[in-house]
Amino acid sequence: MTLDLPQPVAAYFTADRSDSEAVAECFTENAVVKDEGRTFKGRAAIKQWKEDASAKYHYTSEPSVCDRQYGKVVVTSRLTGNFPGSPVNLRYLSKRRGDKIESLEIVP
Repeated sequence: MTLDLPQPVAAYFTADRSDSEAVAECFTENAVVKDEGRTFKGRAAIKQWKEDASAKYHYTSEPSVCDRQYGKVVVTSRLTGNFPGSPVNLRYLSKRRGDKIESLEIVP
């Protein structure tokens, strides 16, 4: 099944398979990411978040559903890897600004 993801969101899921720099470039300069109860502000912090997550966990992410709710794009993705509770379905709630992601919150 092919999902119709908005360009910045599709770019994020593609970049998530590669490296932290590619992930950071999907975001605006002052973007905010919330994940695992922590908040990361700005591209440098987002790049570090991805580096830390990649060092700690090895996973694959398979987006399966894309909805729009309250001005946000909500993608449900199945993560499988070497983390507690694997596999798990997570929701990625993102807000865009132009061709970049302005905010991303990852929740169960």
